[in-house]
Amino acid sequence: MLSLPRGWPSGRRISHDLWSDAGKHTSLIARNVAVEYIAIAVNLTLGVAMLPFNIRHLGQAAYGLWVLVTSLTTYFSMLDFGYGSAQVKFAAQYRARADAIALNEIASTLFFLFLGIAALAYAVAGVIAFNLEHIFHLSPDQVAIGRKVFLIVSVNVVLGLPFSVFGGVVNGFQRYYLNNTIAITTSVLVAIANVMVLKMGYGIVELVAVTTAIRVVSLLAYRRSAYKAFPLLSIRWSHVRLTRLKEVTGFSIFLLAIDVASKINYSADTMVIGAVLGTAAIAIWSVAARLIDVTRMLTGVVSRFLFPTIVDSGTRNRLDQLRTLLVEGTRLSLAAAVPMAAITAVLGAPLVHAWVGPKFSGSVPVIWILAIVVTIRIGATTAATMLKGCGLHQLVAWHSLALAVSNLVLSIIFARMFGLPGVALGTLLPVAVVCLLVYVPAACHRAELSIALFFRTAVWPTLWPMLPVGLVLAYTRRSGDPRLISIILTAAVAGIAYAMLFVGLALGSDARLWYTTKLKSLWRSRAADGHVTTA
Repeated sequence: MLSLPRGWPSGRRISHDLWSDAGKHTSLIARNVAVEYIAIAVNLTLGVAMLPFNIRHLGQAAYGLWVLVTSLTTYFSMLDFGYGSAQVKFAAQYRARADAIALNEIASTLFFLFLGIAALAYAVAGVIAFNLEHIFHLSPDQVAIGRKVFLIVSVNVVLGLPFSVFGGVVNGFQRYYLNNTIAITTSVLVAIANVMVLKMGYGIVELVAVTTAIRVVSLLAYRRSAYKAFPLLSIRWSHVRLTRLKEVTGFSIFLLAIDVASKINYSADTMVIGAVLGTAAIAIWSVAARLIDVTRMLTGVVSRFLFPTIVDSGTRNRLDQLRTLLVEGTRLSLAAAVPMAAITAVLGAPLVHAWVGPKFSGSVPVIWILAIVVTIRIGATTAATMLKGCGLHQLVAWHSLALAVSNLVLSIIFARMFGLPGVALGTLLPVAVVCLLVYVPAACHRAELSIALFFRTAVWPTLWPMLPVGLVLAYTRRSGDPRLISIILTAAVAGIAYAMLFVGLALGSDARLWYTTKLKSLWRSRAADGHVTTA
């Protein structure tokens, strides 16, 4: 019987699997990944549909003002100082230890810390709002509208800081699907409200006010999900502990360094191009970056959801499970990334010509290089996640910063030598060195898995099926239909061919049996859940 201090929640029905997901890891990961892909599909679809609608009803100038002003809030995400991601780690760690007291002390400490940061952040937002005319070149009318928009949007941003604690609890308990379900519902409601407000003839301020109100209300749903995942959750001032803040800070400071390095990596290339090659080159780069970013977004899902499971396994020192997570996480990530990146690279020229025209053909060599970059990044993501989850976060942080600085320096040098492809090359070299020579070997060492066995079981089965598919695709693309829809269909056929080779031949009978067993177990689990629900 679990004893709790006075004042903590009691009388709630506690599930028997509150402290463990034994036998349910596959089911949870599958559900998390499935709902994540649904969320991605919904957001992509809504983004494609709403952009022209909003421009048409607001006008190009007003829409541009909206995007410009709200872009300032993207930097507020760094105000969590890495604590948000760190909380997921400690929630998973203390769940593995069945320590409700530590879980609530950390959640309470971070919640009230974020309340203070939120108040400070909104004060900063107020200063920015009343100095927009000194930041951007805007007319007096635009300044007045932009000030209102920024202050309204900032409400949701700063409130998201303390409420992120509830999301961290849910993710730490490996229930990502709960948060994503709320995100999907919120996105759909925001889109519906967006259409209704503009159809009724209102402007940008009313639009932002209504959609922000929906997002603020959705924060309460995240709170409810946290109590569903962890019924013993108790956020109180009396639970705040300075020792817990110090404990989490020892981890979060390195996550902040990783976050800063990531932002440098993804923003450095554009800054280098603008400084060395001019703004016209940025447009060409953006075409390649947008195509590759779709690949990254669609294939980098699996490893993120493995983090709490890795923390759990690392805390309990379950080496067999760590090895399985490393191999299967890498194999599944690469099985998604390799065909998408390779097909995008092979079809790069006709795809660019059909999508944006031949004047952007300079982006094709960039696509080739960035396709390799994203494949290496995705392939090493599980390894990096394992290092962060098993106490080797300092190694990831320092090498992430080194990667960012190297990327910046090499991109500047190679941009002057080779133009746009040089910028991509300046990204590729440090990524390859850090991911392949640091993260992967270190993760294999932590899981006590030989690098040769890792390559043979996790990497090679995902690479060789693409060789015959790529050769056939390269041969046939010259005489193919140049229309965009035909290129997309060709890519789909190539992807199916890859999947058939990967599943039918590359996996091998043992791995295929393992996946089949897991899928059958997952199906039986879902059927049992459905039976219990309807009983």
